[in-house]
Amino acid sequence: MTNIHLIAIGGSIMHNLALSLKKNGLNVSGSDDMIFEPSRSRLQNEGLLPKELGWFPDKIHAKLDGVILGMHAKSNNPELKKAQKIGIPIYSYPEYIYNNSKDKKRIVIGGSHGKTSITSMILHVLKISKIDTDYIVGAQIDGFDRMVKLTTKAKIIVLEGDEYLSSPIDRRPKFHLYKPHIAVLSGIAWDHINVFPTYENYVKQFSIFTDDVKDLLIYYQNDTEILKIIQNKKKCNLKGYKTPKHKIKDGVTYLIYNEGLIPLNIFGEHNLQNINAARLVCNEIGISNTKFYQAISTFTGAAKRLELIAKNNSSSIYKDFAHSPSKLKATTASMKKQFLERKLIACLELYTFSSLTKKFLKEYKNCMDQADIAIVYFNPDTVKKKKLKNLKEKDIIEAFGRKDLKVVSKITQLQSYLHKLELKHTNLLMMSSGNFDDLEINILANKILNKK
Repeated sequence: MTNIHLIAIGGSIMHNLALSLKKNGLNVSGSDDMIFEPSRSRLQNEGLLPKELGWFPDKIHAKLDGVILGMHAKSNNPELKKAQKIGIPIYSYPEYIYNNSKDKKRIVIGGSHGKTSITSMILHVLKISKIDTDYIVGAQIDGFDRMVKLTTKAKIIVLEGDEYLSSPIDRRPKFHLYKPHIAVLSGIAWDHINVFPTYENYVKQFSIFTDDVKDLLIYYQNDTEILKIIQNKKKCNLKGYKTPKHKIKDGVTYLIYNEGLIPLNIFGEHNLQNINAARLVCNEIGISNTKFYQAISTFTGAAKRLELIAKNNSSSIYKDFAHSPSKLKATTASMKKQFLERKLIACLELYTFSSLTKKFLKEYKNCMDQADIAIVYFNPDTVKKKKLKNLKEKDIIEAFGRKDLKVVSKITQLQSYLHKLELKHTNLLMMSSGNFDDLEINILANKILNKK
């Protein structure tokens, strides 16, 4: 293929894929009806930013070798309809990635949580070990210029295996398309109820994923649902992992290895588990435990994954991608355990379809109990756009099971409240899969900590 068109080129993975394809020498074009930063600047710098926003069937022509369809597009997209009409091959991005990695060793990281962190850890160690690899990862990582790399030279590809749908016309979960040689399953906790309306249906997707593992399945051995899934798995080898031995001293987490201590830049029991999963993958590639630990000690985390954005002598402000109940609970617990002498203010934005659905809200019960002060923000306009029933303050308080929960529905009120905080021996944790309605958290965080 030499001529590729991306419908919905502005997506986080889609625009990174476009950049990677252009770097490989392909002729790349694309369309979208909305493109935000950093996608806009990155596409513009490479000459790939569409001249106009919108969908233009004239961009679809017989000289195209293929069209890659992003999830942001709709099934009645006019460019998609044109491609279907004239018979141009249409791919979702996971299908395209698989077709271009059939001759590589495919390593796929699946699970309801930890996917991005485990993938990032593996890539960090492989880069230090000078092992060339292709990849897809769902966040920006220090030392990597983009989130997608796809070449003809690399013999390994590491893929973050998302369980969400592949495209508007391909309703298969993305990780069903990758057919891994080595896979990781980090844990299962219900999410995406707009696609998987029952817990049983959601769990089934992970069972299907493990059915396609060719050589080795690495799994978190304390997850009861995973243990049920692997009971009768005979097609591939199995290797379990758990939380490694560690200690926390003066706000730093240390791994205990060969009677020595390895300091880490990250923390939290879930991250320690992620490290063990990444270590087992790297072992399969030929990296020893000693070399792995040397490399992982310099890992600073993926963007928005317990990311430190501001601090002073007695307080720190973090942001995290946590949004599902299991992630929320794990992240707040990690913060309390890491900083025993500090109070914790935890602020969550309800943003996903699941989190804004009354049926699912009850899954959040007791998830913020570890926080000394708990805040939940939601935008009623977001609820309307997702065509969901209105949420009331009492619905959220009841669902979280915490009477002192502060619920805010206007971003100006949240900003004002946060700015007034006195963070003395207190940490602030901002959690969302969105962006708090474009709240400039980094700027706000520095203002909070530098108040006179």
